[in-house]
Amino acid sequence: MELVNTIAEVKAHVRPRRRQGQTIGFVPTMGYLHEGHLTLVQQARAAGHYVVASIFVNPLQFGPKEDFSRYPRNLERDAAMLAEVGCDLLFAPGVDEMYPRQLRTFVEPTYLTEQLCGASRPGHFRGVTTVVTKLFNIVEPDQAYFGEKDAQQLAVIRRMVADLNLNVDIIGVPTVREPGGLAMSSRNTYLSPAEREAAQVLNRSLRLAADRVAAGERDAVRVTYAMQALLADEPLVRVDYISALDADDLQPITRLQGRVLLALAAFVGSTRLIDNITLEVSSVATHAVQE
Repeated sequence: MELVNTIAEVKAHVRPRRRQGQTIGFVPTMGYLHEGHLTLVQQARAAGHYVVASIFVNPLQFGPKEDFSRYPRNLERDAAMLAEVGCDLLFAPGVDEMYPRQLRTFVEPTYLTEQLCGASRPGHFRGVTTVVTKLFNIVEPDQAYFGEKDAQQLAVIRRMVADLNLNVDIIGVPTVREPGGLAMSSRNTYLSPAEREAAQVLNRSLRLAADRVAAGERDAVRVTYAMQALLADEPLVRVDYISALDADDLQPITRLQGRVLLALAAFVGSTRLIDNITLEVSSVATHAVQE
């Protein structure tokens, strides 16, 4: 695996491969990798691509009171993990490489960002879509891989690609979980042992909701209230939001029918975590299609 730090080096590696007929698979990350990230790389490798990963902690998507300065970083560790699963090229730029001057142009998403993390973290998704667009223009991938744990991010990026006619296919990959059900996240490293144990209630609340729906419940308020009640029993957890939405346009719903996204964010101690489940809900029965 090659490790490069500049945009010019990325293009020097990728463009000859494309001329040789190779396709490019891309996995953008903020580093401090875990099994979820590695699964994305493995999917790209299995598809036969020349695989490019990026590690860039993007300051544009952090609010003034968020954890940009303490976000975990370990490039040597991450590079070794990527090499082990068959990544071909790692792009690890500094902030000055990605933003060499005061940025005056942004990609501004709307509508899909009015709920969930978009409401809790103003400006976050503008930072995401701006940096992802830059990375797509640098790497020029055929396919880009994103985890379904960040359901809103995935929906926003898919819509951005469609609206702006970007030449890349977006591949969503199911959430990878720890043995207790906690969704893998770089922020899990902030958790103490007690907090990590407490955080498992997030997935339990989603499983409870899926069970209620499978048993015939279709009232979104009742389902989300049951989730809230379970989470309230854990003193280390403070809920940011619990939402039931149409899985395609991310708008709130009152009756659970069709493709439904149940999403939550909560603080476990001082660490903010997100999780979700998508259900295919009929008038008779339902089953989880993503967890």
